[in-house]
Amino acid sequence: MMHMSMRWFGPQQDSVTLKQIRQVPGMEGVITALHEIPAGEVWPEDQVAERKAMVEKAGLKVLGIESINVHEDIKYGAANRDMLIDNYIKSLEAVGKNDIHLVCYNFMPVFDWTRTDLALPLEDGSTALAYDGSIIEGLTAEEMFERIANSSNGFEMPGWELSRRDEITAQIKKFQGMSDDELRANFKYFLDAIMPTCEKYNIKMGVHPDDPSYDLFGIPRITKCEEDLVKIARMNSSPLNGFSLCTGSLGSNPDNCLPKIIRNKEIASRIHFAHIRNVLHTGDHQFHESSHVSHTGSLDLYEIVKALVEVGFNGVVRPDHGREIWDEVARPGYGLFDRALGATYLIGLEEAIRKSKGMPYPDNLNSITAPWC
Repeated sequence: MMHMSMRWFGPQQDSVTLKQIRQVPGMEGVITALHEIPAGEVWPEDQVAERKAMVEKAGLKVLGIESINVHEDIKYGAANRDMLIDNYIKSLEAVGKNDIHLVCYNFMPVFDWTRTDLALPLEDGSTALAYDGSIIEGLTAEEMFERIANSSNGFEMPGWELSRRDEITAQIKKFQGMSDDELRANFKYFLDAIMPTCEKYNIKMGVHPDDPSYDLFGIPRITKCEEDLVKIARMNSSPLNGFSLCTGSLGSNPDNCLPKIIRNKEIASRIHFAHIRNVLHTGDHQFHESSHVSHTGSLDLYEIVKALVEVGFNGVVRPDHGREIWDEVARPGYGLFDRALGATYLIGLEEAIRKSKGMPYPDNLNSITAPWC
């Protein structure tokens, strides 16, 4: 079954409160992180405990962490990577000792995600995140940082912190000399090092796909498609080595068939977490995010949820990004209103699919007490 969550950036970095999230029907918990701690530094166990206690006091659970960021030197295979991996392992221990068993992370060099517009006006008056590859071709990395910073409603966007701006050109040049296979080798080195700790604490590691799912700036990208995910599954045999299936990221490339990817036997059992949203393709390497409803975008969310049900997915999901609607001012993609609509839409899809197959929904059917028939 899908266990519904929302991403929450913490009390100082989010316009949405835990009280508001708690009031969304079907919401079980949040996905959160200690965003103030830079990549490569150790997460203190007591700070993880403090965040968890804060969430539980609001009547929710910490269902996972997104993200413990992987330092660029680990991805590059630099001489200091063993020290940085050791710090990463200590952060995993801090999470595991607090009884948290899911970590979403990525192994994308330099950029966690890329958009060219954080507030594209749509026909209905809402705004949404958008990507236009033709714009990317004419921008420097520094110009991308300025573009995102100037349209983020005063919030710092994950992966696009201004503190990283000065080093970004050097990072791009460094990774432009690396092949996909070299990046894969560094990824395997990382996985092999952390998996014993993950096994000890039963921490499911879900790597996030490239966003968008095609090449950018000539740097290696190794989580773009079904074939890439299979290669990752084969890197380390632990069932805890798996995926954060992001439908919007993989779905940004129309060549990726999400239901087919979900049903791949080497992938299905490794889907530990799902980000479910819709995108509308508007041209070659062009798309904008839409509402979650299938007919407003290019992805059939009914078929995606159906595939998850049919492969026996039992994990955490979140409605991922939403549009800015109803005059809300929030971190782009992470307002309350459209994500709440998306969450209830996804819950409705799962209920309809499971009941049509004669499957129990919810797990405790005694929660439905009215004598319908």
